[in-house]
Amino acid sequence: MSEIAGQTGLRAGASAVVNESYSFACMRCGYGWEQSYEIEHHTDAAGHEFVLYVADGQVVPSPLSKPTCQNCDGHVVRIMRPGRVASARNAAHRPHRVPPPAGPVEAPAAAAESESEQDRPEGHHWHLSDLLHPFQRKAS
Repeated sequence: MSEIAGQTGLRAGASAVVNESYSFACMRCGYGWEQSYEIEHHTDAAGHEFVLYVADGQVVPSPLSKPTCQNCDGHVVRIMRPGRVASARNAAHRPHRVPPPAGPVEAPAAAAESESEQDRPEGHHWHLSDLLHPFQRKAS
């Protein structure tokens, strides 16, 4: 998900630059997008380390702190590894396989079942108690 860039792409004062990409999906409107960031590592005058997130040449807030949907400005955003949105879009554009039409399915009757059906009166309907009968305990 991240790779360290060479020293050639450093801005003034940056000690290192890490490139990271993320996929985002808004849980409010369903919009999905991907963004790559250059994460610049800096040290301030007091010696404290801090990072700047740069996207498309602009310094932006960290996408991990409070991501905002680019479509609806919602803040319920799921952050995923890169490529997730692209793979979902590709799957949506693939031709769908059409399942065969459903129809009645006839299961072969076992010999014991066919004999018990002959003993049953015509038009017998199953009830829940009939199905639970084998599991009921006899009172002792």
